[in-house]
Amino acid sequence: MAKQIFGQIGRLKKEKIQEYVELHQAVWPDVLKTIKECNLEHYSIFLKGDLVFAYFEYTGIDYEADMEKMAADETTQKWWTFTRPCFEKYDADSEEAFYVDMKSIFYLD
Repeated sequence: MAKQIFGQIGRLKKEKIQEYVELHQAVWPDVLKTIKECNLEHYSIFLKGDLVFAYFEYTGIDYEADMEKMAADETTQKWWTFTRPCFEKYDADSEEAFYVDMKSIFYLD
C-alpha cells in the first residue's frame, strides 16, 4: 500500500496550552517507539493560539490494526491521560475532544 497522508486539527483549552507544549518537549521514549512501530512517520504537531494541527504519514498496510495496537499500548494509554484532557471539543460531530481528521485536498511529493 502506498503511504497515506494525514492532517488532524484540534483545539486546546486555553489554560492547558503550556502544559501540552511542555509534554511535547519531552515525549516519553516508549510513546515514540510505539508511534514508529505503528508505521507513523514524519509526525509533526503545530500550534497557533489554541489550535493544534498534526501531520503524519502512514506507511503500513493496515491502518486500523496499527491504530488498535497503539490504543492497546499501556504507556500510550498513560500518555493520553495527560494529553487528552488538554483538549476541548473542536467539532460538534466528534464524539470526543481530541484531534479530528481533516480531508486532504492537495499534496505535492
